[in-house]
Amino acid sequence: MALDVDGVLTDGGLYYTETGEEIKKFNVKDGLGLKQLMASGIEVALISASGSQATLHRANKLGITHVFTGVEDKLETLTALCELLRLDLREVAYMGDDWVDVPVLGAVGLAITVADAIAEAKGCAMYITDKGGGQGAVREVCDLILCRGS
Repeated sequence: MALDVDGVLTDGGLYYTETGEEIKKFNVKDGLGLKQLMASGIEVALISASGSQATLHRANKLGITHVFTGVEDKLETLTALCELLRLDLREVAYMGDDWVDVPVLGAVGLAITVADAIAEAKGCAMYITDKGGGQGAVREVCDLILCRGS
């Protein structure tokens, strides 16, 4: 399971402190869903175009070890990770919501997007969540993968 961060794990909003530090709001329910996926043996990866420290802190808190930030080519990064993990892209579920995610959505076995994604991402998706990014959409997908009602 690989995910974009901004617009998927967050609502896509950018928040700044008075000193200019960027902060993000993550959904606790999404985090628990990801922890449950990992506990069931599913590898989880975060792939973000942003270089935000908040993403690294959240990944560390959740125990996610496959974290890629400041990524220009998400498909290239995911392909390299799949080689490392000896997976085929067709064995990967990917959640994305914007232009930079479209190539990945078109290459993976299970393309997922959020309710408030751009139309082009929705056009590639095999599943569109009922919830928006940062609003429990990731938990919705985790529960589906683990065959639990959400």
